[in-house]
Amino acid sequence: MTHEHPGVGRASPTLDDVARASGVSRATVSRVVNGGHLVSSATMAAVHEAITRLGYRPNRAARALVSRRTGAVAVVVPETNDRVFSDPFFGMAYQGALEAFRGMDVQVLLAMAQPGEEAASMARYLGSGHVDGAIVLSHHGPEVARQLATGSHPVVFIGDPEVPGLPYVDLDQPEASAMATRHLIERGATRIASITGPMDMHAGMERLSGFEAALAEAGLAPVAVAEGDFTLRGGEEAAAQLLERAPDLDALFIASDLMALGALRTLRRAARRVPEDVAVVGFDDSSAALQASPQLTTVTNPACELARTASEMLLRMLSGTKPESPAILHSQLVVRQSA
Repeated sequence: MTHEHPGVGRASPTLDDVARASGVSRATVSRVVNGGHLVSSATMAAVHEAITRLGYRPNRAARALVSRRTGAVAVVVPETNDRVFSDPFFGMAYQGALEAFRGMDVQVLLAMAQPGEEAASMARYLGSGHVDGAIVLSHHGPEVARQLATGSHPVVFIGDPEVPGLPYVDLDQPEASAMATRHLIERGATRIASITGPMDMHAGMERLSGFEAALAEAGLAPVAVAEGDFTLRGGEEAAAQLLERAPDLDALFIASDLMALGALRTLRRAARRVPEDVAVVGFDDSSAALQASPQLTTVTNPACELARTASEMLLRMLSGTKPESPAILHSQLVVRQSA
């Protein structure tokens, strides 16, 4: 990916550089590069002079995209409005997609499913001519992927779509969860419980798998597991279930920071000190981790980078090139006060 930030060591000039050198906007440079529509001859001359002087080479994939019929792509989230706007992961992912398409005169639309909406209706939307392609994240089960894969428009998934052959980018979920769990074990915890993500999501299953694997390596087993829904309220309720099943638990691995924020509320009401009585590790390294009291130890889930990578893959598909798939990113442990 070309990073459009001027500075030492950059491999090649960018659209930003041409815009500054010619004294026009990024959008105007993009129009010149892609055919010169609605641009005066004087402006075209200034832009072409800057392109020649700087040695700028237009991104072929970007040119292919803006020359398509709609000049729009969608970030499709099969979740309710409340879920999308309460979880920091979605905002960061959308920001990553916006960054990837900056300067291309391309609209990046956010499309959210309504409660109970079927995968077929999302497939109809993508096939209706409103967009040239889509990035899909937070899908529940493989049915969404199967439906969207039948259309003529390219689709890239953030998260394993569980349908062979479909392009996707994902975090190494088991590795990240095992890293979080090992941290709890290394602190001396032996009665460790977990709040999982939804079990109809691949990420939910994989994070549980990594948790169980790390415990098994240490000769331990979970004292209790409760399914969550990646919401703050869900974290509160699941933590209450865990305290009822295993009142002497000494650590919690929680599959999202937002759920961990809810779990901390439950622990506080139960007079359990964190980390003295119960150590807590979350997942995402989102803004929720910093809002927590105490602040959360967590593992990273780089939403921006995942979306940028998915966008690059989508651009390759729109330019007629098959992207390398899957693209797997890795997590890091971020140690704060909760563990």
